[in-house]
Amino acid sequence: MITNNDETAYREEVRALGNSRGSTPIHIDGTVMEKLEGFKFLGVHITDKLKWSTHTDSVVKKAEQRLFNLRRLKKFGLSPKALTNFYRCTIESILAGCITAWYGNCSAHNRKALQRVVRSAQRITGGKLPALQDTYTTRCHRKAKKIIKDNNHPSHCLFTPLSSRRRGQYRCIKAGTERLKNSFYLKAIRLLNSHH
Repeated sequence: MITNNDETAYREEVRALGNSRGSTPIHIDGTVMEKLEGFKFLGVHITDKLKWSTHTDSVVKKAEQRLFNLRRLKKFGLSPKALTNFYRCTIESILAGCITAWYGNCSAHNRKALQRVVRSAQRITGGKLPALQDTYTTRCHRKAKKIIKDNNHPSHCLFTPLSSRRRGQYRCIKAGTERLKNSFYLKAIRLLNSHH
């Protein structure tokens, strides 16, 4: 409890809670749950710190392996259109898998590593390929529109329309952290509002 604007006790409780989180075992039905530093879910590497380096490193490695095949196809004389199709199906699909979940909060270093793969593919195909940032933006916008149209989607309620005078505009919550500011929902709402 805060009394006389003295937050000392409150801050001490928060510090103690933060220190104990990692060491106190969690029990479910009498069974101690194992603490994991990370796991893979639907092809996305999720860490306990919600950093995306493990995921982006994995994605870059897989995509670079496919670049080898793209180079070989170019040596066999495939047309730029066929090379671009190969890129879109086998490399871009890896780079952009579940991109709306993780790209907004990955580091600048991780984004550069991902974009280097795109630039390498662009040199091989000889044509212009979309930047990963553009792919992310497009997919966020598309996914948001689908959620808005589906009243049964669990996230439908997060897209709250503003008053009827501001048709097509959605309420945007205040973001207290960079992580929230860069999350899919706030990015999607900003995109939707900028397109009207």
